[in-house]
Amino acid sequence: MLTKRIIACLDVRDGKTTKGVRFAENLDIGDPVEMSARYYADGIDELVFYDITASVEGRHAFLDVVERVAARIFIPFCVGGGIGGVDDVRAALRAGADKVSVNTQAVRHPAIISEGARAFGNQCMVLGMDAKRDPAMPSGYRVYIRGGREPTDRDALQWAREAVDLGAGEIVLNSIDADGTKEGYELPLTRLVAESVTVPVIASGGAGKLEHLYAALSAGKADAALVASMLHYGDTTVAGIKSYLADRGILVR
Repeated sequence: MLTKRIIACLDVRDGKTTKGVRFAENLDIGDPVEMSARYYADGIDELVFYDITASVEGRHAFLDVVERVAARIFIPFCVGGGIGGVDDVRAALRAGADKVSVNTQAVRHPAIISEGARAFGNQCMVLGMDAKRDPAMPSGYRVYIRGGREPTDRDALQWAREAVDLGAGEIVLNSIDADGTKEGYELPLTRLVAESVTVPVIASGGAGKLEHLYAALSAGKADAALVASMLHYGDTTVAGIKSYLADRGILVR
């Protein structure tokens, strides 16, 4: 069995870490540089950094913040938000990112995935997907863009498969319904995609208890679990998560 990963997620707005519920009611909760350094020291496996308003505002990500975070951590670091083309991918990598997450622009211009994969490798291109329950879609889930604000005509499972075919090396699968609720990941969605693609799938949105992470990594078939609120608000620690999972037979890094 491959080891599972625990990934800290920092949503950043105006240079500050922020957290909301279902992509709304965001509150600023800290400095992303200091929080990243603390999670790294605590043993987090990876870090994901989303500039949550870059796509909505039509601008690039805060690369100065990316540079300051990268100078403090020495683990895989993924950056998303405002990545519109290969030049933006290159700029994020030069600022210190190891991977980039593409979401809105990938839906609008899917070639960004294949072009980025050719230039920098599949492992560099991560599909960020925001999905919401919708019985009108074949899989039961519709893809949203622009920070969860805009529905698309794309089915979540179909888009996941297409993105992998284009060259995405990983998928961060975020449930809008579960995001920030602390009521658990959207396991049916996570399992559906994980069983249908050949790349790692990262469960995102809804972690509130240690049991939720165990469920995502076992029943949900996820390769990794993204955690935000549980760490940000001190509900648990990285060590606490890893110890809990290890005691239940989940191999973690």
